[in-house]
Amino acid sequence: MNITQHIAKHFREVYFGGNWTSSNLKDQLKDVTWQQATAKVYSFNTIATLVYHTNYYVSAVIRVLQGEPLIAKDEYSFNHPPILSQSDWEKLLEKVWAEAETFAGLIEQLPESKLLEPFTDEKYGTYYRNLHGIIEHTHYHLGQIVLIKKIVQQEGK
Repeated sequence: MNITQHIAKHFREVYFGGNWTSSNLKDQLKDVTWQQATAKVYSFNTIATLVYHTNYYVSAVIRVLQGEPLIAKDEYSFNHPPILSQSDWEKLLEKVWAEAETFAGLIEQLPESKLLEPFTDEKYGTYYRNLHGIIEHTHYHLGQIVLIKKIVQQEGK
């Protein structure tokens, strides 16, 4: 297995399982209802907002890996469409799972030499830094999702 395959595997594990933390997005979200996903807890972002936010960057980098320019702005990364039903929530999750698999597949196809090249602009660092940054970002928000989910379930929301 080459390094890009290892990176793709690491990414898949935070989404679908198998990492050494034994926590992943798919398992954590499988029993979350749309009401729980949109429940406001303190001043925290909702679960739905965190899921959208995490995937926002995956979507942006997919386009780059497909040869398109980087088009993403942090200010838009929390602006998700309204979740007003279980169907809306499930559509968001389906998009997230599909794009996660697309992202991992594109990483696997990257030549290892690309990893040390600048990611669209030198100010963003290398492809390696950005791919691992996406994984770290996902782990960070996964921890938040787990805590918010516990609070929501404990409060019976």
